[in-house]
Formats: sequence, C-alpha cells, structure tokens
Amino acid sequence: MGELDNCSNCGKLYVKTTRNVCQDCFKEEEKKFQLVYEFMKKRINRQATIPEIYEGTGVEEDLIIKFVKENRLRASQFPNLTYPCDKCGSPIKEGKLCGSCSSGLATDLEIHSEREELKRKKEEQANKTYFAVDKGKK
Repeated sequence: MGELDNCSNCGKLYVKTTRNVCQDCFKEEEKKFQLVYEFMKKRINRQATIPEIYEGTGVEEDLIIKFVKENRLRASQFPNLTYPCDKCGSPIKEGKLCGSCSSGLATDLEIHSEREELKRKKEEQANKTYFAVDKGKK
C-alpha cells in the first residue's frame, strides 16, 4: 500500500505508489511528453539536441532529461539526445556516469580494496607474532 508524501513538483500531499509526483503533475508531465514526442517525430527534428527541443517546445530541459533517462526518448531513435554525467557534466547517452568517471571510480574501488586487504594481512601477521619473555633475568 502507498504512503503519504508531498509532490516533488507542487508540494501537494498525495498517496505515493510508483511515482514521486501527484496525479495532476503526472498528467501535466504526460502532456509535455506528448508535445516533445510530436516535435521529435518530425524528420527535421530527429537530430535535435535537448536545448533545441526546449526552444522548439518550451518544455523544461530537466523534464526532457528525465524522459531520456527513463528511456521514453531513446538515443537509438534520436542520436543527439545526451544529458550530463552526474560527476563531471560531460554528455552521455545512458547511465549516470561517463566512461572516464566510471573507470576512475572502478580504479579507486580497486585501490581501496587492495589497501583493506593489506591492512587485514598486517593485522593477521600481528596476531601470529609471538614475543619471548625471559623470566629468568632480573
């Protein structure tokens, strides 16, 4: 069952199920999606970028990016639809990170894992070391 939440667009209280906007805002988003889709269906607009779609339709760029991220507007059909990488802002067509940010993150994770493994081995070695105590000396 859904829970009560405030709409991320208008702030109105609604029962949240699968969307983070109320029914009224969802209907408005659907109207804007249809407007964008009708614009993009025209052969001359298939190569349009997000700023050009904004100029042609008046639909906010954030909402157009949302449609692309949700795969409602596919980059395979409209090749110039890109949105910014969440980390560096370079244009990407899928996911949240560009290739270089993704590989950099993977490298950082590998380095962290190696350091953790070295730390664990060092602690193991410290636990295996025995110290002799000479009880006969005073």
